[in-house]
Amino acid sequence: MKILVTGGLGFIGSHTVVALLEKDYDVHIIDNLSNSSLSVLEGIAKITQKAPSFYNFDLRNEEKVDAFFKEHDDIDGVIHFAASKAVGESVENPLLYYENNINALVYLLKNITKLNHKNLIFSSSCTVYGEANQLPITEEAPIKKAESPYGNTKQIGEEIISDTCRAYDKFKAISLRYFNPIGGHSSTLIGELPIGTPQNLIPYMTQTAIGQRDELSIFGDDYPTADGTCIRDYIHVMDLAEAHVVALERLFGSEKDGLYEVFNLGTGKGSSVKEVVDAFEKVTQQKLNYKIVGRRQGDVVAAYADTEKAKDVLGWQTKLTLEDALQAAWNWQIKLKEED
Repeated sequence: MKILVTGGLGFIGSHTVVALLEKDYDVHIIDNLSNSSLSVLEGIAKITQKAPSFYNFDLRNEEKVDAFFKEHDDIDGVIHFAASKAVGESVENPLLYYENNINALVYLLKNITKLNHKNLIFSSSCTVYGEANQLPITEEAPIKKAESPYGNTKQIGEEIISDTCRAYDKFKAISLRYFNPIGGHSSTLIGELPIGTPQNLIPYMTQTAIGQRDELSIFGDDYPTADGTCIRDYIHVMDLAEAHVVALERLFGSEKDGLYEVFNLGTGKGSSVKEVVDAFEKVTQQKLNYKIVGRRQGDVVAAYADTEKAKDVLGWQTKLTLEDALQAAWNWQIKLKEED
């Protein structure tokens, strides 16, 4: 079956491409390389001994999106990762986020509606819940006003997809609300490869530990948590990649027109930033230089998943631990250092 993966050279996208290729799917990748590298394509090919088809263009270019689908009108499913994803950056540059995350989605959906097989997996986020009333967060938790433009684009994206499922015959979609993906492939041939200054905790942490950055900033230690730092649900990217394949297969196996479902993807366990730092130091035997700075706009106090729905409906649950993910991220950082 022919699967299009947008943003397929990004962190989560590349690991999902590996999972798809290992299941013998025919994978086609669209990526504009704005936050990824062509070297990732080589890593995917080395791991799987297969070469996915790659197209380098920006989904904000509607003509190129239309031309791609005219040439590939036999696609069976689309997994849409391509989006800007940094909370802080979205606060500083909201229009970039609305253009990139909403316009590209609309152009993609317009073309999927013309396909014989209208199956979409959408890369969503736990940010849609904002500051949740109850923990762990279930899929039934209210969608609150977003804390950031990034979170708002995910809320809007889900609404657009839900409306599309209702309006178009045989259009089926699943939105996967991830918590905090970390780690990397055990081969160290692919991993998290942010361009420029990392916006996420783990790559900044590994770059600090290896000497690429002077120190890690922890944004606030005055939150109402046990140690004062924010709590998140950190999920190994390989577990997350597997969930995408399982969700896609659910769409293929469903005869229900207009199917639209959402699933939380996390471990079900919250870890504070300080707990992650401590775990990283223990796993890697590296002392981390960090400082406490002011809170970052757009951050919620705590977010971790109720994973029962994914377990019951998809038959999926995580297998790998926080320590597994931190070790994988560190091994990847060492590999990058060796290649410098």
